Amino acid sequence: MTEELELDQAIPDHSPKPTLVEPMPPADSIPVRPKARISRWLAIFAVLGLLTAGTVLWLQSRGFETTDDAQVDGHFDSISSRISGTVVYVNPKAENNQYVEAGTLLVELDPRDYEAELDHANADLDTRKAEVASAQVTVPIVDASAFNRLRASEAAAQQAAASVSEAEANLAAAQHRLAQDQATSERAERDRVRYQALVEKHEISRSEYDARQTEAISAAQLVESDLAAIQSSQHRIAEAQSLVVQREAEVESARTAPEQLADAKAKTQTANGHLEQAAADVRTARLNLSYTKIYAPVSGVVGRKTVEPGNRVQPGQALMILVPLDDVWITANFKETQLKGMKAGEPVRIHVDTLDRDFKGYIENMPGAAGPLFGLFPPENATGNYVKVVQRFPVRIRVNRNEDPQHLLRPGMSVEPRVQVR
Repeated sequence: MTEELELDQAIPDHSPKPTLVEPMPPADSIPVRPKARISRWLAIFAVLGLLTAGTVLWLQSRGFETTDDAQVDGHFDSISSRISGTVVYVNPKAENNQYVEAGTLLVELDPRDYEAELDHANADLDTRKAEVASAQVTVPIVDASAFNRLRASEAAAQQAAASVSEAEANLAAAQHRLAQDQATSERAERDRVRYQALVEKHEISRSEYDARQTEAISAAQLVESDLAAIQSSQHRIAEAQSLVVQREAEVESARTAPEQLADAKAKTQTANGHLEQAAADVRTARLNLSYTKIYAPVSGVVGRKTVEPGNRVQPGQALMILVPLDDVWITANFKETQLKGMKAGEPVRIHVDTLDRDFKGYIENMPGAAGPLFGLFPPENATGNYVKVVQRFPVRIRVNRNEDPQHLLRPGMSVEPRVQVR
């Protein structure tokens, strides 16, 4: 016990010792310095200012809708060949990321094959023109000759019919003469017989008998002549009737004159059709020749260039892509819950991450459907596996004119649009 007391005395005591605290005087009795009072009021005003600014920002944020799912979009003009051919020239300016003006010659194909096709088409056109000229001359010739032949055939047929009538009349006259001559011959023969009996009785002279005999012989000869004339008339009638048949056949053949004229006109129309076809072939050949030179349809930046001199290209083969910079827009995918107050024409402020600056614009149009519905495999909710997911709708935003005179906006840039909906 004595040793423990000694040990305690040997160790120094470093514990804090109690101090006496005087009581604080009342607050009213403490004097406040002017600087402390100003600082306290400044702190109060600062807190009130922060509360006011926060309230204003909160109220303003309720009148805007924003999204970070947005990018710059634009057109992509694919430059391709409309014909097959071998590349003989590629513009040195037509390189990736190079800007080219509209109308610049980009690629040229070997034109010799198409020049030969154009020459062949022009020669065929000249031939068709000659055929048309010949056909046009044939029409009046056929018109005149065919109808003249018809009129001549009809006149000949009428003349042949008249010849038949004339021959028949001649036959009738010959038959009348025959009847008269036969009667005369019979009378003369009777007189001869009677005079012959008188001569034998020596009652008349021989000369009177001879006269009667001569008359009988002459009358008989006239009868024979009449019979020959009748036969000749009958032959002429047969010939005239045969000629009538021939003339009628000619008339029937000549009556095809309208058909012949129509055929000539049809040949003219056919020749005109061949001429138009040849002219179309010339235009086609001329177009194909013009397609050997491929020009820039718009001004823009070249991208994805795949053509080089010596390449064999086919119709529709993509050679390069032009990205026009003067026609770009913003595609902003807003949630369906953000579209309630949006409409076309509302102002938009667009922040571009690449440029770290803002552009002014407006909503150009509202989407027709949600983005997933335009996909290759749109969702099918009729399967029974429907899960409600907040959809996004692509809203098209256009930058105001003169906001980007240097064409700094490029398709693919990420942007954050802020649409004022109130």
